[in-house]
Amino acid sequence: MKFDLHTHHFRCGHADGNIRDYIEAGIKAGLGVIGISDHTPYFAHPVEQAFPQIAMGKSELEAYVNEVLSLKKEYAGVIDVLLGIESDFFPESAPLYQKTLEAYPFDYVIGSVHNLGGVSIFNKGRWKKLGSIEQMDVKTEYYHLISQSAKSGMFQILGHIDAMKGNYPAFADIQVPADVDECLRTIADCGIAIEINTSGKTKLSGGWYPSDAILERALHFGVDVTFGSDAHKPSRVADELDAVAKRLKEIGFTQWVYYKQRKKVIVAL
Repeated sequence: MKFDLHTHHFRCGHADGNIRDYIEAGIKAGLGVIGISDHTPYFAHPVEQAFPQIAMGKSELEAYVNEVLSLKKEYAGVIDVLLGIESDFFPESAPLYQKTLEAYPFDYVIGSVHNLGGVSIFNKGRWKKLGSIEQMDVKTEYYHLISQSAKSGMFQILGHIDAMKGNYPAFADIQVPADVDECLRTIADCGIAIEINTSGKTKLSGGWYPSDAILERALHFGVDVTFGSDAHKPSRVADELDAVAKRLKEIGFTQWVYYKQRKKVIVAL
């Protein structure tokens, strides 16, 4: 069973194509399951669509859910279409996000940290003039926030857990191993999964999120893994899926998971 749980579409303002395009791409790629998981609106922001090139407006959420559910029925027996969503994790507004998302029949919610201290994790400028101790503090804070997201109970999957290296590859070399390990222990204790996300190839870092070193530690701590291309155009659906499966088996994984009706489904590698 092949699956891809992380795809976007035009509503977020920075992806191409409609939902049907991604489903058709999934069929072409031989998937049995495709998850649609566009970005949540900024629920806590006072305006309808705070960042039109980052996430859909609040009023679009209902239409998004209804469209996915309609396509799920249409494609039944051809490909299993899952209703997902990717949510930012902001501790101060987590209760609002949780209450809002629980009102809809999501198969899963991906929790992703995209901002730290009000600055995008992909902003290269945040690293200018930071010494080694300050860089370590940033990385520690990043993994503490991911740990908080795991403990929130809001998510089935955590997205791209080392994506801060995306536009600053040197992030991977900042040594705070105890914090990363503690984060992975927390994720394992919470019984949720991390994704292997192949969109890192579109950033300066190249490769996948997370690194092999983190995946090896994840296996050690018993963390579940899943797959997401993080496709922002239909041609990237299932991108490098087979290569990821092969690498996971080399590391020592024997299975990975996806979620349906918020329940874990185990798939042999």
